[in-house]
Amino acid sequence: MSERSFTVIENQWITLKDGTRLAARIWMPAGAEADPVPAVFEFLPYRKRDGTSARDESTYPVFAAAGIAGVRVDIRGSGESDGVIDGEYTELELANACELIAWIADQPWSNGNIGMMGISWGGFNSLQVAALRPPALKAVISIASTTDRYNDDIHYKNGCHLSAQLSWAATMLAYQSRPPDPDVVGSRWIEMWMERLENEPFFMEEWLSHQRRDAFWKHGSIAEDFAAIEIPTLVIAGWADGYRNTPLLAAEGLGQNSKALIGPWVHKYPHFAWPKPRADFHGEAIAFWNRWLRGEKNGAEDLPQVRAYILDGPKPAPRRDLDPGTWVSKRRWAKPDMQCFYVDQFGALVEGMPIPQAPPHEVYLKSPLDTGTAAGEWFTLKPDAELAGDQRVDDAGSLTFETLPLGQAQAFLGQPELTVTLRSEAKLANLCARIVDVHPDGAATRVSFGVVNLAHRDGNADPQPLKPGEPVTIRLELDACGYSFGEGHRIRLSLSTAYWPTVLPPPTDPGLTLDIASLGLAMPKLGEHDVFEMKQPNNPDPLPNYIEHAPAETKRSVTRDLSANRTDYRIREDTGLFEHPDTGLATRQLREEIWSIKPDDPLSLTGAATWTCDMQRESWSVRTVSTSRIACTATDWLISASVRAYEGERQVFEKTFEKVIARDLM
Repeated sequence: MSERSFTVIENQWITLKDGTRLAARIWMPAGAEADPVPAVFEFLPYRKRDGTSARDESTYPVFAAAGIAGVRVDIRGSGESDGVIDGEYTELELANACELIAWIADQPWSNGNIGMMGISWGGFNSLQVAALRPPALKAVISIASTTDRYNDDIHYKNGCHLSAQLSWAATMLAYQSRPPDPDVVGSRWIEMWMERLENEPFFMEEWLSHQRRDAFWKHGSIAEDFAAIEIPTLVIAGWADGYRNTPLLAAEGLGQNSKALIGPWVHKYPHFAWPKPRADFHGEAIAFWNRWLRGEKNGAEDLPQVRAYILDGPKPAPRRDLDPGTWVSKRRWAKPDMQCFYVDQFGALVEGMPIPQAPPHEVYLKSPLDTGTAAGEWFTLKPDAELAGDQRVDDAGSLTFETLPLGQAQAFLGQPELTVTLRSEAKLANLCARIVDVHPDGAATRVSFGVVNLAHRDGNADPQPLKPGEPVTIRLELDACGYSFGEGHRIRLSLSTAYWPTVLPPPTDPGLTLDIASLGLAMPKLGEHDVFEMKQPNNPDPLPNYIEHAPAETKRSVTRDLSANRTDYRIREDTGLFEHPDTGLATRQLREEIWSIKPDDPLSLTGAATWTCDMQRESWSVRTVSTSRIACTATDWLISASVRAYEGERQVFEKTFEKVIARDLM
């Protein structure tokens, strides 16, 4: 098929039924009004004018050249759209998305068949909108999303509080505090900006008010009713990202309606993600859209249900540009057979099942509270120190068991499971389990991890505190992995009672007594599969080049103050100052984050994230500085935030926010 020419509508106003005017950027294939085309819709709060412009410009022109319109809309209160955002995946947001889909379908250039697509927020709401069944929505591509908002997002994990919750609240506060572009909205920009600054919520308050898996989290979690989604879905993720579980869970829940693709990637689109190898996302997506939005018989429905990249022992490194491995496919996905391991009398991890009625072999474990500094980010955007580092740092504060060097490679695909009997002298305690590949030279690569607040051992809706001193048997499902342990490598299981700063500690630090005679580890076998070659992107450098005025910079460090008995984890992310060559708008975001804790005091925890965001053009410039903080007592979470806004050098706005939220001590 020859490529079609197209035009770009830089801003299209779409007025909702309630009068709110949303801003859209549209890539329109030539001749669409005479020969209507399908459309792909993406709905985000990340600012089409600057925030996502580069990635939008890497994909939607390719779609338009293939005769598929692209419609990228800013959620209310973001970018150039009117109003104020009201939260994450709210009923209003999803209703607006359904209204927008109907609007697109009614346009004279539309053939009435709409696809919805996105990564992260856009991947989430694509699946959630699909469950609402708007008539014109015929297919979805969801990247780096979740089926369960409570357990597989940046908030909580099996009842454990993730530090990413503060990081993300700080990010959203920074994004939503920025003004619209005066070149688009005109003189209204200052009025719209003040409305946002006055009324935007601090998301952390709402998230911390729901510490259990209640109706708030069930809303938008498609795992509550997979059957609600009746249209084809392509669900994509990367092993280096926090959303690695979703493709396999979607394949299980949605059945043959869903296709899964998992690569080695961080939280990016597959055609420009790291680590390599990449995938030809454009080709995949266009074939998918043509099949389900045009009715083209191209075999897209006949693809294997699961395609995954099996990592072949990548070394932990300051940067991972290319991960060795093999692409495999499974025609039908089913729960894998498990390869079982137990701990023998010498403390080695060996194949087989724990010996029934074996006498208890109890070991006490109390990890330093700063165990976990090699965990990297939960939410990864770059293949550098955001990825988990050499695990020997964290294993020093952990209880570890490992196999002898393997006589032959062993490959796995799916979610590992741990069972163990344990007891605590307190009502609350956390347990972290990690699967580690120990290389012949001792380097240790994290393969999978799982955490649990032990009060949530039997579910997240109605947690039950531990009874001090009373043994309980727990089953912990770790994150999915696709991994081959090479010949001569060892499989290590690492257990710790802390995983900071990824997981925030409970208010007490009792340690755990584990019966290692009861311990069982089940690893998901790769099983029958086909090997294939994944097509690489046609364009190895698909992102547009903007004008650089100041370079980007990344720093990440851990400092242990031995005199003060305190560990600090610092992050500095500077995007650099870059100008869009067509709009003349230059933007820069600086994120500075610091987490602190004393290794023996869980109440010493503090976290703070400050964002400085600049926008400028010729004689116009604005800046926002927002800071979000968390601390704790034995009974409460203490959160605060502040926002200052500047036009030029003049401060035009300031507000502060403080809240005390009771900790869930059940």
